[in-house]
Amino acid sequence: MAGTRITNIQSAAKQSPKIQPPQRSSAALEAVQIRKKSSQSSGDRLSQSKSMVLQESDLPPKPVGLKGEHLNVTKISESGKKQRKNWTVMWSVLTTDQLLFYKEKQHESSQKTSKTDVVHLCGAIIEWTTEKSSRKNVFQITTNTGSEYLLQTDCYSTAGQWYDAIRKSVDSSTKSDGGFSLRRSNSTDFLPRHSSLPGHGSASPSSKQRNPVHRRSINMFGSSKLKHSTSDSADKNGVKNRLKKFIIRRPSMKTLQEKGLIKDRVFGCHLLTLCEREGNTVPRFVQICVDAVDKRGMEVDGIYRVSGNLATIQKLRFVVDQEEELDLDQGQWEDIHVVTGALKMFFRELPEPLFPFRFFQLFVDAVKIKESKQKVQAVKKLIQEMPKPNKDTMKLLFSHLHRVLAFSRKNLMSTQGIGIVFGPTLMWPELDAGNMAVNMVYQNQIVEFILIESREIFNLDTK
Repeated sequence: MAGTRITNIQSAAKQSPKIQPPQRSSAALEAVQIRKKSSQSSGDRLSQSKSMVLQESDLPPKPVGLKGEHLNVTKISESGKKQRKNWTVMWSVLTTDQLLFYKEKQHESSQKTSKTDVVHLCGAIIEWTTEKSSRKNVFQITTNTGSEYLLQTDCYSTAGQWYDAIRKSVDSSTKSDGGFSLRRSNSTDFLPRHSSLPGHGSASPSSKQRNPVHRRSINMFGSSKLKHSTSDSADKNGVKNRLKKFIIRRPSMKTLQEKGLIKDRVFGCHLLTLCEREGNTVPRFVQICVDAVDKRGMEVDGIYRVSGNLATIQKLRFVVDQEEELDLDQGQWEDIHVVTGALKMFFRELPEPLFPFRFFQLFVDAVKIKESKQKVQAVKKLIQEMPKPNKDTMKLLFSHLHRVLAFSRKNLMSTQGIGIVFGPTLMWPELDAGNMAVNMVYQNQIVEFILIESREIFNLDTK
């Protein structure tokens, strides 16, 4: 019996309809969905509030560093102090704000431990250069601490690619760091990047209170009081008349020189005038430079061929022009290339070259003579006809260059090299009629010939 009841109950349960959940209205379902969506979007609201803060992905993209490549690198200056130029093949890697140099090629899996130098690009200056090296495709990087690097590769496209990438890195890192560093005038000291500039650093409350006053003063000058009128034009005419009277009454150059207000300069002064003023037939500055090179420059590699630091040369020029006491043994003139560079600049800036204009074509004709003895006599005669300051200065200079040539094994200077350096420095035509290349050939040949025959031409053995 009991088994029969259980069976009936189970069959009834199978036949009875299943209980369905209560049906909801469409409005209720929408309300539930809105509540679910709002509860699920709490994280979205948080992300939206975070998106109001500038994320790293929103920043301007930094320049992508180039993959490593072998470049020819030399460091020619360290914190403003000149160094010997030695080219080295370096594995170079560019990052967003640094240029890394390695002795050996680096692989991604290896640790970069052989790094030899790091060039910080923030505030640096990059420029192409043809004066610092005879190689092609050379560009220079000058850091904000005064260090100078030369980079070079024989492939022009590769050099251009590196130049553009480094320039972008310099611009990007400099902008992100607030601009270039500031250097004091005539000094290697650097000023703080922001504290010395108006508007940077923490401003005091009093300065913040004064700012509106400054703004009001600016607005005052920009007001309608400055509108042009007939009285303004009359004032301008009055200013012009006063300026004309002042110019007419101004003292002459000779008067200013007599009163000592304007000093006679050495660079750019005519050779005859300078020698007459100094009471000698050879400029004092030329004699001092020659003595300094004789003393400590005869065995220097590339003497007269290697250029000195232009800023230091200009500083030396300023000291000479101001008639200050000059001592080339001081530490600031220890680089002999600065002395030779200043000497070459002195000759280049002469209003009339050491070989006077009227002698240019005569020397060209003389050097064309094929017979050696006749050529020597012709050149010697022309030099004897020159004014005494030109002749004596030339004798001093060429006897000095003859001594430089005696140390050619150590300084690697040849007669041809000296001719190339001093040819355009000592002589040039008064009017260049488009024959610059031809004239340069003759200039080099004349200087080279005089240097070779200097003993006979200047009677150096019988001095």
